[in-house]
Amino acid sequence: MSDENLTTAPAREPLPFAARTPLIAGNWKMNLDHLQAIALVQKLAWALKDARHDYADGEVAVFPPFTDLRSVQTLLTADKLPLALGAQDLSPHDAGAYTGDISAAMLAKLDVRYALVGHSERRHGHGESDETVGAKALAAHRGGMIPMICVGETAADLEEHGAAAVPLAQLAAALAPLPKGAEYVIAYEPVWAIGSGQAATADQAEEVARALREALRDLRDDAEAAATRILYGGSVTSQNIAGFLKQPNVDGALVGGASLKADEFSRIVQFKKHVTAA
Repeated sequence: MSDENLTTAPAREPLPFAARTPLIAGNWKMNLDHLQAIALVQKLAWALKDARHDYADGEVAVFPPFTDLRSVQTLLTADKLPLALGAQDLSPHDAGAYTGDISAAMLAKLDVRYALVGHSERRHGHGESDETVGAKALAAHRGGMIPMICVGETAADLEEHGAAAVPLAQLAAALAPLPKGAEYVIAYEPVWAIGSGQAATADQAEEVARALREALRDLRDDAEAAATRILYGGSVTSQNIAGFLKQPNVDGALVGGASLKADEFSRIVQFKKHVTAA
């Protein structure tokens, strides 16, 4: 084929500037009763007490099990601790005969700011479809919370489809029900990295985060793409957080096992110190 027959896709205009607040979120999964939860938050608050300047321009959130939410909320309110509260899941339904479900309205009454939807452990362990994830994201939005939409591929997905293909499809489905202008956070968690001790590289995380942000330009608009926070999750530690946070399209981290250790999580929260030192 001659050179004159080759076509090149036109370069896109750069995204408008948007100051995105970094977010470090700790997902406790099915760990800790309410007494242990109180102890962990107290230890975390103590560890961060003299380090506010190292994360003053960021946000920190914890995602306890449902049974811990009221105890943690009471502690955060009473001691005026600078931590946001998140829920690990919620029902797509607002109320009714849904035994075992927890509604957005119930969570909102506990000052829950974020709700995880689409975590891989829900998708694979509970058979949640992309449509269910979208319905839960919409329920969180209706309830006045910010859905944290988890997307990610398995090792088999990565080999078969390449980087970003599955996360992009999951994102499109989750956003479909959300009205334009709704606030949400995206958490890219490669399934092959969760709990494995083998995190994605900073370059791999950036590649997918950049693809997700570019997709938002088509799915929504440039302003929303520029403003939306994209987190990386999967074997995040205080040793690798700096590499992720230095990437232009990675705006924080969704931390699993390390969030159960107050000292380690506090070091991750102080990402600014690590980025400066790196």
